[in-house]
Amino acid sequence: MLDWQDIQIFLEVARSQRLTDAARRLGLDHSTLSRRTRRFEQKLNTQLFERSTHGYHLTEAGQQLLAHAEEMARHAFEAGESLTDKNHQLSGQIRLGVTEGFGTWVIAPLLSRFCERHPGITLDLLALPRVVNLSRHEADLAITVERPVSPGMVISRLCDYRLRLYGSHDYLTRHGKPAGLAELGRHRLIGYVDDLIFSEQLSYLEPLLDPAVVGQPGPHFSIRSTSVTTQHAATLSGAGLAVLPCFMAETSDALDSVLNEEVEIVRHFWITARQEQRRLARVRLLWDFLREALELNQAFLMGEARELVMPAP
Repeated sequence: MLDWQDIQIFLEVARSQRLTDAARRLGLDHSTLSRRTRRFEQKLNTQLFERSTHGYHLTEAGQQLLAHAEEMARHAFEAGESLTDKNHQLSGQIRLGVTEGFGTWVIAPLLSRFCERHPGITLDLLALPRVVNLSRHEADLAITVERPVSPGMVISRLCDYRLRLYGSHDYLTRHGKPAGLAELGRHRLIGYVDDLIFSEQLSYLEPLLDPAVVGQPGPHFSIRSTSVTTQHAATLSGAGLAVLPCFMAETSDALDSVLNEEVEIVRHFWITARQEQRRLARVRLLWDFLREALELNQAFLMGEARELVMPAP
């Protein structure tokens, strides 16, 4: 017979891949968790993890057990929700993971309406410059710039948004507006740190900076950052030109778009949830609210309106 506590410990270590992270989530100390994990392997007479300085990684046997353990956890979760009738209550907690810029400039303001409609629900908004991992149970819902490929997920295209090349009034007064892509080589640019980009969908500038197009000298980056909010602030201060989402740049008169005929980038946001979470009433409410709110704001996301439209209370 397998002990359910052993399965829970195995699952958390498999998801976290680091003993310290798993111990923190489980409320155990590091040495106890290490001892429990080894004891579980001894009970099964099977090595479940390859241990190294880089963390705990599943062996082939561990991968086999993981599939069964995930299924057991899903059934346990659904049983608990059913017995306590939480899946029919308009209360509880929802954790939503979203990219930093979109979460800060669009989702956070819109959620004020959701909170008015459902005061019994607590929202945790994770607005991060990385992808939130639903498989590791970091969140209940995620909004991403790439379509997820993980199995066992409910995935839907949420909305489109447009990006353009922007500069501040001060910068454009001092350096002039580029007349074409070939002139970007003489301008200072702001962008992402190449080796820290968490999605290829954010590599906006690369196709614009082909040496055959921009000529010599090559483009110079004055500031690079992993944060689009930081890039926006640097652009406002006159540090250079940056490709920014219209939902950030068009909210004030401080920035002007340039090369609109040559630089018009459209990307998509996807909304995702694990199947068992998607069935919860409160998660479905948030899913449907986000679709409703962003449908109202398609013009804002595409740079054709300058203010968010708030859904009805």
